[in-house]
Amino acid sequence: MFALPAAIIVVAVILFPWIFTLFMSVHDWKVTGATPFVGMANYAKMLVDERFQWAFVRTLTFTAASVIAPVVLGVWAAVCFSSKFRLKGFARTLFVLPMMATPVAISLVWTMMFHPQLGVLNYLLSLVGIPPSAWVYDGATVIPTLVMVETWQWTPLVMLIVLGGIASLPTDPYEAATLDGASPWQMFRHITLPLVWPFIVVASVIRMIDALKAFDTIYVITLGGPGTASETINILLYQTAFAYYDLGYGSAMVVVFFVLIMVVSLLLLHVRQKQAFQ
Repeated sequence: MFALPAAIIVVAVILFPWIFTLFMSVHDWKVTGATPFVGMANYAKMLVDERFQWAFVRTLTFTAASVIAPVVLGVWAAVCFSSKFRLKGFARTLFVLPMMATPVAISLVWTMMFHPQLGVLNYLLSLVGIPPSAWVYDGATVIPTLVMVETWQWTPLVMLIVLGGIASLPTDPYEAATLDGASPWQMFRHITLPLVWPFIVVASVIRMIDALKAFDTIYVITLGGPGTASETINILLYQTAFAYYDLGYGSAMVVVFFVLIMVVSLLLLHVRQKQAFQ
């Protein structure tokens, strides 16, 4: 009885929306008119919908790049901040500032910086003799540019997770490696990296889920453009459900998207669990 209020809240806030989403996904659910049962037709439509297929590819590309870059840079930053140097606390505070701001505010600032004529980034490029870039206004550069924004904002999160793992490591292996004449790279490769690998996997899972769900940054900066060059599944399902009012097809995309997140998350957690018992 004591747990009943919490159970009711969980069912009402979490379970019921998912059940209702599944219900809508098997109906031709429009804002107005009848909602006939169509079974798996909405899911079958995704198999022949080229726009969805390209959005799926863009989502995987954006997610992979938005995980690899922050994890690599975050591990490097954690190793740097684990050493002793002057003003380390101040430098670490500056480093984590990007993740403190809201994504919408950050996106608006970056949008102004990306402007082809008035943006500060092209001005800085001109100072070193590099030709200006179209940034998010060119289909060939929009995804790498958005990945750059994600990397700038979320590398500090990876750094904090991995830095916590490095702080918990024993000092005996490093002392023994120093006596044996091991170089800093050898100590990182054979001691630090294997011991903090579980923390890296956790950071990768968090980044992967967050990158897969990325919506606000992409929507504010590009609206999925130019054209559909940066249209991920999140942007497409939003447009399908709330611009084209096809809630049934949009709900089917949500279900597929949820399954994708679960599969990738379970794979990464399996890797972490396997590493823990080796």
